[in-house]
Amino acid sequence: MDASDIRRALHRIAHEITEQTEGADGVVLVGIHTRGVPLANRLRDAIGSFEEAWVPVGTLDIGLYRDDLADRPVTNLAKTSLPVDINDRTVVLVDDVLYTGRTVRAALDALADFGRPAAVRLAVLVDRGHRQLPIRPDYVGKNLPTAAGERVSVHLEDTDAQEGVWIHQRGEDE
Repeated sequence: MDASDIRRALHRIAHEITEQTEGADGVVLVGIHTRGVPLANRLRDAIGSFEEAWVPVGTLDIGLYRDDLADRPVTNLAKTSLPVDINDRTVVLVDDVLYTGRTVRAALDALADFGRPAAVRLAVLVDRGHRQLPIRPDYVGKNLPTAAGERVSVHLEDTDAQEGVWIHQRGEDE
């Protein structure tokens, strides 16, 4: 995917979110660090371009909720910030790649510490399959079938100074 593919996918997801929620009232976008945050901001901007609504965007760090903490020598923590009360709202978790489902499981655990949303939805730029948990996205930018030995790499201008999605063999340099 190049920059224009990413932009089109996000605009489509923005429309799907507002169609499913019958507008943007009561919706909160929550980006999972790192690349989910700029994607959530882009979705907010896309929704704002066609809806007369302000959609709040929060950020969620899942570092302490991961199930592989014992395997990680260092867990980098980022800021969690929810600008509004999430109780009784529709929360759309936003991430770049859905793979095993473990990141989303950790995000659901983290989110539960902040309240009880009316509903939680999942928006991902890329769904690459290979789930280990029964988690399915509600909104997908692109399904990319991959082999277990491959890696999907998402780069965004906001975080990486370039824009695109690539598939690499494990161990291959980006």
